[in-house]
Amino acid sequence: MNQIKKHKADQLGYNFIPREYLPEGKDEYYLRFQQNPASDYRKLTKQEITILQSNRNRSSNWDDVLVRDGIDIHLIEECTFFGLVRIGKLEQYFLEFSEVKFPVGLYHSQIVSCDIGDNVSISNVKFLAHYIIESDVIIANVNEMSCTSHAKFGNGIIKEGERESVRIWLELCNENGGRKVLPFEGMLSGDAWLWTKYRGDQELMQAFQQFTEQQFDTLRGYYGTVGKRTVIKNTHILKDVKIGSDAYIKGASKLKNLTINSNEKASTQIGEGCEMVNGIMGVGSRAFYGVKAVRFILSPFSQLKYGARLINSYLGENATVSCCEVLNSLIFPAHEQHHNNSFLCAALLMGQSNMAAGATIGSNHNSRGADGEIQAGRGFWPGLCVSLKHNSRFASFTMIAKGNYPAELDIPFPFSLISNDEQHNKLVIMPAYWFMYNMYAIQRNERKFADRDKRIDKRQHLEFSCLAPDTANEIYRALHILERFTGKAFYKEHKMIGSDADYALKGRSLLEHESPIVGKLRVMGSGIENSKRPVHIIKVQESYNAYKRMLLFYIGSNLKNYCLEKGTFSLEQFATQNETTTINNEWINVGGQLISRDDLDGLIQQIKNRQISGWEEVHQFYLQTAQKYDEQRTRHAFGLLLQLTGLQPADIDLPYLESFFKQTLETKEWITKNVKLSKEKDYKNSFKNMMYESKEELENVLGAFEDNAFIIQQNEELHIFRQEMHQLLQAFNSSFTSSEL
Repeated sequence: MNQIKKHKADQLGYNFIPREYLPEGKDEYYLRFQQNPASDYRKLTKQEITILQSNRNRSSNWDDVLVRDGIDIHLIEECTFFGLVRIGKLEQYFLEFSEVKFPVGLYHSQIVSCDIGDNVSISNVKFLAHYIIESDVIIANVNEMSCTSHAKFGNGIIKEGERESVRIWLELCNENGGRKVLPFEGMLSGDAWLWTKYRGDQELMQAFQQFTEQQFDTLRGYYGTVGKRTVIKNTHILKDVKIGSDAYIKGASKLKNLTINSNEKASTQIGEGCEMVNGIMGVGSRAFYGVKAVRFILSPFSQLKYGARLINSYLGENATVSCCEVLNSLIFPAHEQHHNNSFLCAALLMGQSNMAAGATIGSNHNSRGADGEIQAGRGFWPGLCVSLKHNSRFASFTMIAKGNYPAELDIPFPFSLISNDEQHNKLVIMPAYWFMYNMYAIQRNERKFADRDKRIDKRQHLEFSCLAPDTANEIYRALHILERFTGKAFYKEHKMIGSDADYALKGRSLLEHESPIVGKLRVMGSGIENSKRPVHIIKVQESYNAYKRMLLFYIGSNLKNYCLEKGTFSLEQFATQNETTTINNEWINVGGQLISRDDLDGLIQQIKNRQISGWEEVHQFYLQTAQKYDEQRTRHAFGLLLQLTGLQPADIDLPYLESFFKQTLETKEWITKNVKLSKEKDYKNSFKNMMYESKEELENVLGAFEDNAFIIQQNEELHIFRQEMHQLLQAFNSSFTSSEL
């Protein structure tokens, strides 16, 4: 039976805060007056009350309808007021937005205990209760817009007298809730990752919950707010929603328990048919056309479109989810997921990812419970109709070809192409695929993501370069894995017995000397797929060469930038300062920001030692580590050079650097050439060209190849790179001359 309670009519609009939760000496308005401390309201005159009544307005108590001087009382028609209502100045204007015009004033609405700003247009709102509405706001054709005394606005907190069971958690990365976090306004993807990752450290988990709870109080009685210049029209229900300035909400079905951040520089928008419950929207974010979002965080400048469903998930900055479903996932910035039938469940995607149509990443649990996970590094790209099993893990920039992958995967090769050869019942891996065959895409992605970064408040430094400390370390490890697998294949071919150390030594020798034997070996992987079928590693020599070339380019580019910035060309001082540098310094992708393991461990220790006592201090840590990132990356590159070549710091002399930088320039020229060649294939593909009867038709549809803006940009960057290298080489020559004198 529905519990419908009856109260006296004259009590409507009063007793917002239950008496048992009112602090001693306070009334029900004390928090409202803190939220809106304006005191320039006055009571209505008898003449004004007469005018209001003649315009078919009603109130249970006209003494509790207060106004500001300058109000044109004629602009209030057919409204009913309950409780304390404070109305700002209303003047003879109309407000125009998106070519629709709304007269200033209050019309045909029921208003319960609200503060209404200057020159607001409110019309046809059937029930508006307990809101503070700022100036120049438009609210039209809304069925219900109300706020309860225990509103939490999407944050994972509870109010006085509430049970723990009502607290909102986001169950990220795993459907069993074992990695759940408390959402809070201002939560960054790095915060969410830290909270989901270190589940074995209960002291740290308790600290994170304390950080969240201390940002809010448990008091009841906060009103919902609507910021200046916000427009809300043709919407069914808004309940317990806090809305910033300049937001635009039109045609939404249900918005409940939300914080909608928005401002004059970054307007947030919600469109037709959206149902959004228990969530937080960042500035500049958008939701359109039938979106369903429940228990979610939508980060600044991210979008949900065309029936997308986001449930128990965190979507990072500058990301788009369209026409598809995302459940129990933590997604770092710059994610793209379009097309119908795409599905992502119980996953950690570390940014710059792209989900193709029909990809089913989730709900293929191999255990007896829904407790599996997918983890993928930056640049994850599953192709059309890819189906994966939990648990699976992928190195950065892994591309997966169309197919139903029957078992769990652990892919250690970055920039690889994974294929499911059903005919021969084997898994096929081509390491370094992107570098060998799609240089245009991998280089363009880097620029594309940077250009799309619309964030205003950049609390985390996002790394968009495909070559960075995380991927460089992955490449370095992949080189050693290729050496071991190659050596093992050689031993097997010759019916020899050896250890992993023997395999690695032999494989390194074969690959470093580019032995023709490598091309004849059947190189197989192990520990990559949880099955008994073979895992075939193809194009091993080519992959090894591409990996090593790009790794040396990463090193050379960083050392070049260091020399130019510091104005020193010998690197002797740098080498002396970094004699003990190695690549053992692991780099972690913390919400899209790369942070060294040492720094991250230091953060965790500071939190546990109470030296860091809140999320704002954690965010300051992100900023501080970003400031030293360039220097740390250079140190990492130098250590990688020592590890890769076996040299000592003293061996890095001017003659070596001159040769090394010439090689770096050659690689940059090779990259630029391959960018052009990989794109040029599109224009020479006979199956693509068969759609066009003439070159003119093709160029009008696709654009002329020689006018490709990205290729032109790459050539310009090569020109600058070449100039910088020549500057370095001239400096080296000067150093040689000085030393000879």
